[in-house]
Amino acid sequence: MREKKLWLIITFHTTTAAMAMESLCTEKGLPGRLIPVPREITAGCGMSWRAPVENKKELIEAAEQAGIATDGAYEIVI
Repeated sequence: MREKKLWLIITFHTTTAAMAMESLCTEKGLPGRLIPVPREITAGCGMSWRAPVENKKELIEAAEQAGIATDGAYEIVI
């Protein structure tokens, strides 16, 4: 069984925004990956960005600067 860890989960209203975040992070070399929204969180599109919590400020700022609308940012153990 995998060890549970504290992660940053960024949720989105739309799948388009989630995919835009993936493209942005790939382009800028930012950490993380798309995952289904964990059941502990409710979000509009069902997709979220999972990344190390240490990168929260950097990821939120990058999304804002790129005009990507986020639904929320959570720190949860998964």
